[in-house]
Amino acid sequence: MARPKILVFQHVPYEPLGTLDPLLKEAGFRIRYVNFGREPESRPSIDGYEALIILGGPMNCDQTEMHPNLISEIEIIREAVSRDISVLGICLGAQLLAKALGGAVSRNATREIGWYDVDLTTAGIGDPVLSTFARNQKVFQWHEDGIILPPGSVHLATSTGSNVQAFRHGEHAYGLQFHLEMNRSLIERWLTVPANQKILLEEQGRVEPDTIRSQSLELIADLEALSRKTFSRWIDRFEIGPRRQRLPSR
Repeated sequence: MARPKILVFQHVPYEPLGTLDPLLKEAGFRIRYVNFGREPESRPSIDGYEALIILGGPMNCDQTEMHPNLISEIEIIREAVSRDISVLGICLGAQLLAKALGGAVSRNATREIGWYDVDLTTAGIGDPVLSTFARNQKVFQWHEDGIILPPGSVHLATSTGSNVQAFRHGEHAYGLQFHLEMNRSLIERWLTVPANQKILLEEQGRVEPDTIRSQSLELIADLEALSRKTFSRWIDRFEIGPRRQRLPSR
C-alpha cells in the first residue's frame, strides 16, 4: 500500500516543519515541500494528498504584488477545505487560511516575539486536538499581524496581544498563530538569521534575544512534549493514515 502524502508550503528556509517533521515520518507519511521562495510561480495540485500544511514566513499575507504566490496559496487552501482535505496553517499559514475562509488579517498593536501565554476558549478546552493544552499555556510566538475569525469557524485560543491564537473550521482545518513546532536550535536560528535582525533592532528594549534564550532553556522541553501530544492527535485524525492500520488478529 502506497504511503499517504502531505503537501507542505514553505516560504523561507528558516521556517521548516520543526518538531512536526519527525512525527509525520514516524507515522509513515511522504512529505513534499513546495518552496515558494525559490518557486514563486509554482501552482501545485492537491490531488492525491491527504493534507496541506502551510508554514510561516516574514511577509504579510496582503503583500501579493511582491509575493504573487500568496494568491495561489489562498486559492489552493480554499480548494483543499472545500474537498475536506486536512489543512494546518501555522502563523502566516493560519492567516492565509483565515483569508481563504473569508476572515481578515490586520496589524496588531505590538509584535509578539518570544514566550507568551495563550488561553484556551471553552471550545478549545473540548477540542479533539488542542485539548492537550493547559487552560493557560506558554508557547513561542513570532508575529506582528492578527487574525479576525472567519465566518463559521470555531475560536479555540486567545492571548492579550492577539485575540485569535487558534481556530478550527469544520473538522479538518486548523489555524495556529503561535509556533508549536519550535525546538531550541530553531529558536536560536531565528534569533540570529540576518532576515530577522531589523525586527529585533526595532524591538530592542522590549524584545531581548538573551532573555528569550534564557526562557527557552526553561520552557523548551515542555513545548516539545506538548508539540508531540498535540500534533500526534492531529495526525491520528487521518481516517486512512497508517496509524489506523491494524494487524490481522491471530
